[in-house]
Amino acid sequence: MQTRRLGKTDLVFSSIGLGTWAMGGGDWTFSWGPQDDELSIKTIHRALDLGINWIDTAPVYGLGHGEEVVGRALKGLSSRPLIATKCGRCWGSDRKIFSCLKPESIRAEAEASLRRLGVEVIDLYQIHWPQPEQEIEAAWAAVAELIREGKVRYAGVSNFNVAQLKRIQPIHPVASLQPPYSMLVRDVETELLPYCREQQIGVLAYSPMQKGLLTGKVTAEWVAQLPADDHRRNDPQFRAPRLAANIELADGLRRLAEGRGRTASQAAIAWVLRRPEVTAAIVGARKPSQIEQTAPAADWQLSPEELATIDALLEKRQQAIASALAGRK
Repeated sequence: MQTRRLGKTDLVFSSIGLGTWAMGGGDWTFSWGPQDDELSIKTIHRALDLGINWIDTAPVYGLGHGEEVVGRALKGLSSRPLIATKCGRCWGSDRKIFSCLKPESIRAEAEASLRRLGVEVIDLYQIHWPQPEQEIEAAWAAVAELIREGKVRYAGVSNFNVAQLKRIQPIHPVASLQPPYSMLVRDVETELLPYCREQQIGVLAYSPMQKGLLTGKVTAEWVAQLPADDHRRNDPQFRAPRLAANIELADGLRRLAEGRGRTASQAAIAWVLRRPEVTAAIVGARKPSQIEQTAPAADWQLSPEELATIDALLEKRQQAIASALAGRK
C-alpha cells in the first residue's frame, strides 16, 4: 500500500482511505439502505490488515451511528488508524438534517465525535459543507481553537471552492480539501486541483467509483432493486439517460482491467490517483470482500495507453448522453 504525505502536515496517509458513509445504516436522508454493523466492523479490520491506515467518517452518517460503528471497531486495537471526521451537519429529534457552522455547535459536535469514536484526539477535522456560507470564517476559527486545545490535530474542509478556501486561509492553515472526484465528476480539475497544488493543500477525493457505478457490476435491474431508502435512487447518474451510458463506460473499464488481471473498480480509483495533487482516494466498503477488491488500486499506475483508452470511453459516454438528450427534444 503506497502512502503520501497530506499537504504540509506530518500525517502520512495510505493512498486509499476507508469511507464509512454507507456504514451509517438505513433510515436517514442519504442512507445506502440497512447495513450489518458486525460486517462493517470486520470490513474496517480487514482494511487495516491490507495496509489502509486511515478512516473517513462523519457524524451525519447514520446520524451518529457511523461514528459509533467506527468506535466499536477501534476498541482493542494495539495501534489505531488515523481518523478523519467532519462537522457542520446536524439533526433534530425529527431526524431531519440541517446545516450549522456556529462556533458553539462546532465545539459540541467535536465533543460528541470524540465520545462516539472513543478517541482523545481527532487527527483531521473537516467542515463538511460550506453552509451557511456566511458562517465559514467563524466555524474555521472554532476548529482552530480545538487544535490549540489539543482535541484536533489538523483541520481540513470538504466541498469548498477556491474562493471559500481563500477566505479561511488567513485564519488557520488548511491541511486538506475533500472534493468529489471521479471520471463522471471532474469539475475539480479546472481550478481546485491546481490551487491545492500551489498552496500545498492535500486532496482527499471522495466517490472515486461514483457510488458504485464504476464497479462494472451495476445494471438497470440492480438499480431497480435498491432499497427504498437508498439515496442513489434519486441520483441523476443512476437514472436515464445517464445510467445506460454510465453502465457502458463501466463495461469498457471492466474489459480494460480484466486484460491486466484487474477490476473496473481498481481502474476507476487508479484513474483518480493518477493526478499528483490527489493525496488519497476515499473508497467506501461494507464487506471485507469489497475492500479486498479495491485496495490493490493503490499500486496500479495507469500507462499512457490505458489512459488513452479511458479517454476514448469517456468521450463515447458523453456522445451517448448528448444523443439521448437530443432525442428527448
